[in-house]
Amino acid sequence: MIRIALPNKGGLYQPCIDLLKSCGYKVKKPTKGLFYRDSQNEVEFYFLRASDIPMYLSKGIIDLGVTGDDFHREKASTAKKVLDLPFGHSKLCIAAMQDSGFQSKEDLFGLRVATSFPNIVRDYFRDDQMEIVELDGAVEISISLGLSDCVVDIVETGATLKSAGLKIISEPIFTSNASLYSVSEPRNKKGIDKVVNRISGRLIALDYQLVEYDAPVNILDDACNLTPGIESPTICQLRDDNWCSVKSMVKRDEAHTILDNLQALGCKAILLTNIEMARI
Repeated sequence: MIRIALPNKGGLYQPCIDLLKSCGYKVKKPTKGLFYRDSQNEVEFYFLRASDIPMYLSKGIIDLGVTGDDFHREKASTAKKVLDLPFGHSKLCIAAMQDSGFQSKEDLFGLRVATSFPNIVRDYFRDDQMEIVELDGAVEISISLGLSDCVVDIVETGATLKSAGLKIISEPIFTSNASLYSVSEPRNKKGIDKVVNRISGRLIALDYQLVEYDAPVNILDDACNLTPGIESPTICQLRDDNWCSVKSMVKRDEAHTILDNLQALGCKAILLTNIEMARI
């Protein structure tokens, strides 16, 4: 059995569930307890706090875990990043009251900063005189309550900080996204690789689409230059010797431009379809 830790709530929870289900895993958070077993795929899922998952990985208690890069960095985890995931994007920003007069990092030296990420903040400021107030949540309220002079908090849209009367100061001190991490010394590398390959295949499928079209022989080279594929496009001779059928994977964000260019070139019966799973 492979043990996989997933965030038990928050913005990372549902994307993790959706991703794993699309990879063929049976996974859901039980109404009671924090454990679910997918016997068919030989995987056990544990629903834990995202901030605790790096610790479980470092101690070798679980084999794989999904958590934010910020939590991994904050806990100085020894886990190995395996895959970046396309969700959970956020940034750690410095914020202060709108009327504070603070304009840059240097204005904050020696002051009090409230945060849930004391190690990242300490590494960033490198100021022995700064007082770091560690909080588990609701960091933005600490200034108005007189606990701190500024905060460092996770920002997605900035709406929470704005509603608290705060402004962001300077560039983000750390950018993050969700990632799949592996224990540094795996006990079951074959089992881990199977999970990683499935997820990697799904991510490839989300990044690519399949284009199929008929091309006159005299423009085939130009058409294939537009759709080179991963290794090479698949080409089949049609009954009419003057035409070929071509199939190729294309980047999703380039697909519609490619279709426009194929049509302008003289290709016919151009089809674009989604890919459910891929292995490259």
